Amino acid sequence: MSHTLGIRQAQKQKTRQALLDAALGLLEEQSLSSLGLREVTRAVGVAPTAFYRHFRSIPDLGVALVEEALGSLHPMIRTTVTSADNSEERIARAIELIAGHVDAYPSHVRFIARERHGGVQPVREAIRDQLARFAEEVRDELAKDPQSAGWGDDDLLMLAHLYVDQMLITASLFLEAGEGTRGAAGDRERVEHVASRQMRLISIGRRHWLD
Repeated sequence: MSHTLGIRQAQKQKTRQALLDAALGLLEEQSLSSLGLREVTRAVGVAPTAFYRHFRSIPDLGVALVEEALGSLHPMIRTTVTSADNSEERIARAIELIAGHVDAYPSHVRFIARERHGGVQPVREAIRDQLARFAEEVRDELAKDPQSAGWGDDDLLMLAHLYVDQMLITASLFLEAGEGTRGAAGDRERVEHVASRQMRLISIGRRHWLD
């Protein structure tokens, strides 16, 4: 009996993941607000009624996609703010990690970039809440850095939000560079150059914030 239940549970999880994957693929060319339930179930090959065994609605599916997309972003964000020998090494490593993440998860990056300010309120709120939690974790990592001596909690959280926002902006720019009609290599170099300057500006501001 338990073996049968295990098989059913595995099949249910497989169908749920198939619905998420199909939705993510369809969202390559449209926003979540225009995505239809029947489009998703047709892409998976299941009846529309089967959708409701896994999600209450398309916005509910969108919230699940937020968890999946930002779950893939989670390790990258924490790694980019851990201590390095100097700020230039940290910046170079951060840009390398962001570019690698975009190459590995382009659909996730595109989904978050599009829906962060999109028309589906529960998804916007889910992204906002997840990013706020990311910023809190980044703040905790920054607090361990000797360079943060004397910083108040509010200021550290403000800095953490700057880092998180900059990482998302850079990821979106790398995504656009990869999709451009011009030379992709040149576009990526321009993104790296701009991102380095922007992160360097944040780093300089950090060093002199308590002056």
